[in-house]
Amino acid sequence: MSGPASPLPLLIDGHLDLAWNAARGRDLGLDLAALRAGDPVAGETATVTFGELRAAGTRVCFGTLFALPRSGESPEGYTDHAGARAQALAQLDQYRRWEDAGQVRLLRSGSEVAAHLAAPAGPLGVVLLMEGADPIRDARDLPFWVGAGVRVIGPAWGRTRYAGGTDAPGPLTDAGRELVTAMRELGVTLDASHLDDAAFWEALDLGPQVIATHANSRALVPGNRQLSDGMVRAVAGAGGVVGLVFLSRFIRRGWEAGQPRAALEELAAHARHLAALVGWEHVGLGTDLDGGFGQEKAPAGVDRYRDVPLLLERLPPEHRADVAGGNWGRWLTRYL
Repeated sequence: MSGPASPLPLLIDGHLDLAWNAARGRDLGLDLAALRAGDPVAGETATVTFGELRAAGTRVCFGTLFALPRSGESPEGYTDHAGARAQALAQLDQYRRWEDAGQVRLLRSGSEVAAHLAAPAGPLGVVLLMEGADPIRDARDLPFWVGAGVRVIGPAWGRTRYAGGTDAPGPLTDAGRELVTAMRELGVTLDASHLDDAAFWEALDLGPQVIATHANSRALVPGNRQLSDGMVRAVAGAGGVVGLVFLSRFIRRGWEAGQPRAALEELAAHARHLAALVGWEHVGLGTDLDGGFGQEKAPAGVDRYRDVPLLLERLPPEHRADVAGGNWGRWLTRYL
């Protein structure tokens, strides 16, 4: 039987592309077997449904608004601000339709998170996170998105109009500096996960609240997609949490598709490294499962989302509940 037999701690996931997957044609209300049987997404075995999240004990997640830019692999992606905005607005509408159907509850404040977590049961709580800021016209457009419920923004994915990002070195642009300044003034949190080093340090100098929803350790896996030790210390120094990513190539140095999947013990090594730098209170989950990859690239043993808590068995018993959700829960109730 898949999954741990012991009672599950409350789980909070720092990064799930729920509406983006729905836009790809996946019905997350289906049983996982039914979703897999008719999955419109080729080459990625799905792991996430609302039922799987419940089975894992997930009460809250950061749910993304993710606009995909056009590339050779994604010819349907956006090429300008209008296209990015259209994708994000469609995903926002999807979350609202799920809320109307009782599948999710959108959470906009720390008090709402606290009340949601205190309830004995209920739908999945979702905090809206914009991953890549190209849907935002400019800093003057930020109040619209805040009014729509967005509480966390990552200015970059790859390079955007606002910042250098993953595999795209560069600082904040002029528009990026204006956006991060506006985020600070409106209390919107910066997600540093995809920022290039130059953009990261420049953004932190502007003083926003900061977290890293889904990033592992650069000391174990090189590249600007991961956080250096200095970055980890900076996020923790601002009171933030770093969410661990369940993607094999972010877990094992040099991993490539087709190789044996990275072990959960290797992901636990990232957790221990982060904790050695800043303490266990700054380590959480940011699985990114079904975020453009499926079971084939998840850690060995994580064949469906309900297997996520198996990671906790590799961590010190006294810190498992905090990594599972306690650390994110404290951050959300204090800073959201």
